[in-house]
Amino acid sequence: MAWFSSWGWERPACGRAGLAVALGLAGVLLASGIGSPAAAQQQQQQQRAQAPTGAEAAADRMEQARLADTDTLLALTSEGAVLYGQDSVKLSGYQYCSQAVALAEAGEFRQSVRAASKALHLANATNDPNLMAMANRDLAIVYSYSGQLEKAEEFAREALRHQARDPKLVVGPVQKVIGDVRTRRGDFSGAVLSYDEALANSSPRYAPLVQASLVNALIEAGDTARARELIGTMAPPKDAPLTAQLDRTRARLLLAENKPAEARDAYRALTARQVGADTEYYRLWAWDGVARSELALGQKQAAAEAVGRALGDVDKVRAKFRSEEFKMGLFSDLQTVFERGVAVYSDAGDARQAFEVSEHSRSRALLDAVRGRAKINEQAANTIDLPALQATLAPDERVVQFHSLPDRLVVWVVSANSITEKTVAVKRDELNELVETFRNSIVRGRRTAITNADKLGAALLGPLGLAPGQRLIVVPHGPLHYLPFQALRLDGRYIIETHPVAVAPSISIAVQLAQRTPRVNASLTAFGNPRIEDKYDLPGAETEVKQLAQLFPRNTVYMGAAATKTQFRDVASRSPLMHVAAHAEADAVDPLYSRILLANEGGKQNFLEAHEILGLPMDGTALVTLSACESGLGRIAQGDEVLGFTRSFLSAGSSSLIASLWPVSDDATAVLMSTLYGELARGRDIQKAMQAGQLAVLKDPKMSHPFFWAPFNLIGNWRLTVGGAT
Repeated sequence: MAWFSSWGWERPACGRAGLAVALGLAGVLLASGIGSPAAAQQQQQQQRAQAPTGAEAAADRMEQARLADTDTLLALTSEGAVLYGQDSVKLSGYQYCSQAVALAEAGEFRQSVRAASKALHLANATNDPNLMAMANRDLAIVYSYSGQLEKAEEFAREALRHQARDPKLVVGPVQKVIGDVRTRRGDFSGAVLSYDEALANSSPRYAPLVQASLVNALIEAGDTARARELIGTMAPPKDAPLTAQLDRTRARLLLAENKPAEARDAYRALTARQVGADTEYYRLWAWDGVARSELALGQKQAAAEAVGRALGDVDKVRAKFRSEEFKMGLFSDLQTVFERGVAVYSDAGDARQAFEVSEHSRSRALLDAVRGRAKINEQAANTIDLPALQATLAPDERVVQFHSLPDRLVVWVVSANSITEKTVAVKRDELNELVETFRNSIVRGRRTAITNADKLGAALLGPLGLAPGQRLIVVPHGPLHYLPFQALRLDGRYIIETHPVAVAPSISIAVQLAQRTPRVNASLTAFGNPRIEDKYDLPGAETEVKQLAQLFPRNTVYMGAAATKTQFRDVASRSPLMHVAAHAEADAVDPLYSRILLANEGGKQNFLEAHEILGLPMDGTALVTLSACESGLGRIAQGDEVLGFTRSFLSAGSSSLIASLWPVSDDATAVLMSTLYGELARGRDIQKAMQAGQLAVLKDPKMSHPFFWAPFNLIGNWRLTVGGAT
């Protein structure tokens, strides 16, 4: 039940939402009273709109702490000092800068930040403005690569504050980063201005990359005449991948000039291009370009065939970070090809093909997120087709799978003998805003959370014809990963009141996990309140673990100093039920470095990181419960990369995961977990047990707001049962 905190080495521990907050929020909600006169309700709602509740105040404090503790210049300089002190071989500041650049190019973003932070420390220690400019430049680049746009711009502007010995080594790259940030935000005219500034301050070696980015921004800005003029002056790059990227840009320009037939021919020529080991990658994008050209020509069938060709070879494409695309301002994302496939097949009325492309996109997103940097259970990247899925479903089970496209939301409902497809007319940007508004209304304890739950429930689930009592396995996409589906409402009731709910990042992996571990022994292994230092102490977690252990006579508990990473790794392969009550930290820069804060070992911090979880043999673990705030959140990019802890544990072989979506209340969590585990110990399946736990909290008038009962999601195998607790 630990509070979540963002990345950082040294920070004050966050507070806990205990009884005081619970009663503060409950008092506000009870004052409004279900069934109180309408005028009184309206007055209470107006008061709530003006004054924060206890939960809202707690959320505000948490958000302020999070913003203060993230990767700031001061925090990274301090971290760099610690890391530099730990290095057995000390490098110069400029060597650390070179290291940071190389790591960023390889897609090792967190490691790149760590190297740059050492350079920051040395720049500060030696009062070297040139090194300070270079280190901030490198941080701007790596944050841009990792998609952390605000951070990228922040460090880019910081780099410009320091005097560099050779300004062209700093000003050009930094202005290009600002242009890249603006491009990815859709501010193409602003991007053009930044790229022009970068071009005026670039070395001859760097200028062609800036020119390529400028051409792409001009295309997006609609200034095709200047783009055509500029691209005509560019010499072909010596590097084959960069040449292929530039030729893609030429084909894009033809499409932007409303010359789809010429663009199609240019893209078709690129499908035959050999680009060494990455030929399949560039061929995939060429076929995608053919599809876009055919769509512009109104040839839907030809477009569908081209999309099929693009996706047909996607599994041959190596998963790696491609810095050359960022250098040329393309920002390619394979998920856009899957999006095109979903849209084309959906428009053609082929629900099965659209659904299978959607499912395929999820396994590919995982591979692209990991990029070979950690071991993945082979099963985690497999997909099953629609008939195989339907053959596994019971009559009362419904898979509800979403795919968020730029202009709409597609949703499929799959039963044992049917598939139906619906379209919700909500753009991705609008969906982001709706989900964020709903989450904020919950975390801040607003009464409007109920109104928002009614609206979202009607929009997302209302058209699906779900019958009460059906078990729902929800497969979210994009922003919907942040949405507590159990807290949506239909016909005046919460979904959890009428449906057991589970979620899965991929229905393929959920089905495979359900088939492998339908029932396990009732043996609990629990880690509670790992000992790090006083500011991280979690007495509520200690109480929680002790109470849960009483439900399972066969239990092993590691508390305080015994709750170490070494111990976790040792028991991971032989613990059917694992409960972890500890702090967790999500790394927005690199999800593989998200971590669970386990106890110090040998006087040093020794936390468990996501990439290490991926490599653990957890096929024998049926359930992992992360009783840590926001433990279920990972970074969700344009496609559906949601690595974090969820994908790590499931990909490592764990059958089911219980994780939270926002900061949790000690008191509510105690009720939920004791009910959940009690039901499991009595032989009830985990989906029904989770429903019982959430309803137990919901039925308490003091904790009936979704803030208290809805933060935890059941993820993965929804059918799991355990043997008797004897």
